[in-house]
Amino acid sequence: MTSPSDVADYGAYAAIAAMAVATVLMRLGGYWLMSQVKLTARVQRMLDALPGSVVLASVLPVVAKGGPVVMLAVVGAMLMMIARRNDFLAVATGMGIAALARGFGIGG
Repeated sequence: MTSPSDVADYGAYAAIAAMAVATVLMRLGGYWLMSQVKLTARVQRMLDALPGSVVLASVLPVVAKGGPVVMLAVVGAMLMMIARRNDFLAVATGMGIAALARGFGIGG
């Protein structure tokens, strides 16, 4: 006889399996779809700009809600990335600026 907790566990496993299958299908579908697209110079420029667009779309809402400390940290990290082209230094700079700003009481 199964207990209600066993049924819940199977439901969780089924949900995880369904999400995994959906993820794989979406990825394979993307590869298939792009294999159908002719790679023109315009499409290549769009694909080259895509990683920056994804990063911007991820960071912008955080900056908009985060206030002055987040704005300072992100700007500092961007400047370090432009100057040194080093991800680790950019992240460390952003974290350092945020810590200093919080230490001086900026942004609450």
